[in-house]
Amino acid sequence: MPSRIRRWFGERPLRVRLTLWYILVMALTLLLLTNYVYMRVQRDMIAEVDNSLQVAASQASVILEDENGRLSFDYGEEVPYVGQVGENGFAMRLISADGTVLDEWGGYEAVPSWASVSRGYVTLSGEKTNWRLYSQPIETEWGTIVWLQVAQSLARVQQALDSLRTQLMLGVPLVMILAGLGGVFLAGRALRPINQITRTAQSISGSDLKQRINYHGAADEIGRLAKMFDEMLDRLNVAFGRERQFTADVAHELRTPLTVLKGQIGVTVSRARTGAEYERTLHDLEEQVDRLIRLTTDLLFLSRLEQGRLPWQPEAIEFSDLLAGIVEQVQPLAESKGLKLNKEISNGLSLRGDPDHLIRLFLNLLDNAIRYTQPGGQIEVRAEGEDTGLYVSVSDTGPGIPPEHLPHLFDRFHRVEAARSRATGGAGLGLAIAYEITQWHGGRLEVRSVLGSGTTFTVHLPSSPPEQRDILLR
Repeated sequence: MPSRIRRWFGERPLRVRLTLWYILVMALTLLLLTNYVYMRVQRDMIAEVDNSLQVAASQASVILEDENGRLSFDYGEEVPYVGQVGENGFAMRLISADGTVLDEWGGYEAVPSWASVSRGYVTLSGEKTNWRLYSQPIETEWGTIVWLQVAQSLARVQQALDSLRTQLMLGVPLVMILAGLGGVFLAGRALRPINQITRTAQSISGSDLKQRINYHGAADEIGRLAKMFDEMLDRLNVAFGRERQFTADVAHELRTPLTVLKGQIGVTVSRARTGAEYERTLHDLEEQVDRLIRLTTDLLFLSRLEQGRLPWQPEAIEFSDLLAGIVEQVQPLAESKGLKLNKEISNGLSLRGDPDHLIRLFLNLLDNAIRYTQPGGQIEVRAEGEDTGLYVSVSDTGPGIPPEHLPHLFDRFHRVEAARSRATGGAGLGLAIAYEITQWHGGRLEVRSVLGSGTTFTVHLPSSPPEQRDILLR
């Protein structure tokens, strides 16, 4: 049965469940409160009766008289207390230590059964009503003990308690009905932003991410949820925009070499050619294929990096030797273009990182500097240690980069001069890859450029990279 109730409860709408929980909590609260009020009133009224019994016993002990060694009550009219006994419904008696009744006074016939002698208060149960009994010992002048017992009916107390119980029993359902109506209203008001979120989510499609909740209510949990939902949509819109732009850029980059390949093949097969002409065409085709290979390799690298599937094998690296070897590797390329390549690398630099990725990082930076520095220019590589790691700067004396391009320089397929970049064989991915590798190692890549004076890329790398788990959570 409980499982069926839980299943039924779980299938109800959230508004209904909130209302039912609200009513249940309210019912338990009212149940505890009414029981507390009833028991507190009952105890206070019984305490008031006990005080009355004690006062009556004290007054009665004053009017006792001795007749031949036997105590009794003085019923004389000159005693003011005599008339109050009947009016207040008191019943009294005097008994000896052995239980012999010495005298009785008031409505003692209505008392259901007198309890045995014991000091204090006791409740006597009757058919129609209960009585409260108080027993008090009195020492006579002969040294004997006589017990004075005073009783009073609890009919008025019981009547008041019954009236209170009736009012509570009538009031609780009324409060529960009001609580249910209030619960429905409050649940509907609290869930209104969630309904708005649901409608907004239903209206969103992959081609339209401009819908927003624009919640203007209180900054509570619902308000924060609505705000975070809008911020998530902003991020998704930016991400989808980047993906669409990325797809368009990839298609554009692939179309150019494929178009060239198609055209060269079509021209070549249009008529018979000499062996030299075929050989020259094949060399041209090889260049376009190499460009396609570089492009697809870079795209595959970025894709693996985003999916967290990039091979990651950090190890202790003698960085000074690694960087010097990279510079020597590109030295012939710089000389073939008439560039002067200088290096200033501090000895003893070391860090933990993936050597393959670091080689790719600095090869991309050096390749970028060589491509866009005019013949006769100069490239300088500097590496020094920092408090928390090291930094490497690659400076060139090229034409510089316009300021409006600097914020987008590490975006994929971004080119300062598209035609010139394509002529040099670049696809606009080298700096993006360098930036991602730097981030992967927990470092940062910065650029500083002045038009007509050259550009400087600075890589800051920590001594030890973050764990791969932390990298994926960035």
